[in-house]
Amino acid sequence: QVQLVESGGGLVQAGGSLRLSCAASGRTFSNYFMGWFRQGSGKEREFVSAISWSGGSTYYANFVKGRFTIYRDKAKNTVYLQMNSLKPEDTAVYYCATTRLIATMTVAQGSDYWGKGTLVTVSS
Repeated sequence: QVQLVESGGGLVQAGGSLRLSCAASGRTFSNYFMGWFRQGSGKEREFVSAISWSGGSTYYANFVKGRFTIYRDKAKNTVYLQMNSLKPEDTAVYYCATTRLIATMTVAQGSDYWGKGTLVTVSS
């Protein structure tokens, strides 16, 4: 059974940084993309970022480009999201996700598997 466990959320002031982690288990994740979505209060879930199994390809939503960096440790089956220059509008529950097709994330705004989420709160 696939499990995605997020950690690293918390409260930070605007302009600050946080690093989210997602540990994956339960299957072999070669050829799977791993990524992050977020859902703010009263808002729809939206794609944030994704990375290929090799780490050679990364994808970002326009609203995080230049501020967030995604990377993975294949040996640990863990993906990270380094978030810098955080803004109050980044406040949301951040969900880890994994899928075989990148379009599932970037176009369909979906995924094959989901974590339970970690809350990020950015104060002004």
